[in-house]
Amino acid sequence: MDGLIMHGLQGIGMTSQRTRVRMVERLREKGIRNEQVLAAMAAVPRHVFVEEALASRAYEDTALPLGMGQTISQPYIVARMIELLLNARPGLGKTLEVGAGCGYQAAVLGQLSKEVYAVERIAPLLEKAKANMRTLQQFNVRLKHADGHWGLPEAAPFDSIIVAAAGASIPPELLKQLAPGGRMVLPVGGQAQYLCLVEHTPTGFTETRLDPVRFVPLLPGTQ
Repeated sequence: MDGLIMHGLQGIGMTSQRTRVRMVERLREKGIRNEQVLAAMAAVPRHVFVEEALASRAYEDTALPLGMGQTISQPYIVARMIELLLNARPGLGKTLEVGAGCGYQAAVLGQLSKEVYAVERIAPLLEKAKANMRTLQQFNVRLKHADGHWGLPEAAPFDSIIVAAAGASIPPELLKQLAPGGRMVLPVGGQAQYLCLVEHTPTGFTETRLDPVRFVPLLPGTQ
């Protein structure tokens, strides 16, 4: 994207640009190698997306509570999943995010894709995400109140799909919405979860089991 301009969003002290740069340096130390992903993480002011009381912790490499039983994902996990999606491609193409939460990951995805569609099942969180996008003036992210199990068929197919909650298996509707040559990254499992990379190849879908992770469950319905 044409470098997002974050006027008035630089932050001070523990939310400053310098603190954000340190977060990116830690990501690099932990093994994130894709410079596009690191630049996208550096461009998005995470402190805008967390509760004001937690702003001083915004650039720690940890998940933080959002309320309603949800969390904003750990920066390393966001970077890791997006790096897996990107992996040698010039960009993410049309992207679907399931589980928008407060919008942080969608904002990072928006640095690497011209079109991001993000669904969230909890209406108050969706409103928070919309407000955050307005604050950032990030207009290439479209947010919808929907059950993530069903994806977003009216906007399919997607070149990239990322899921921010864990189901017991890969939702079949999401597979249907993954474009040929596309990639999907999602957590799978109950008590023991792992990241799964799905690739839509000419001969079908391949699944690669990756890192152990811990995500909130992928629940049905909307609220």
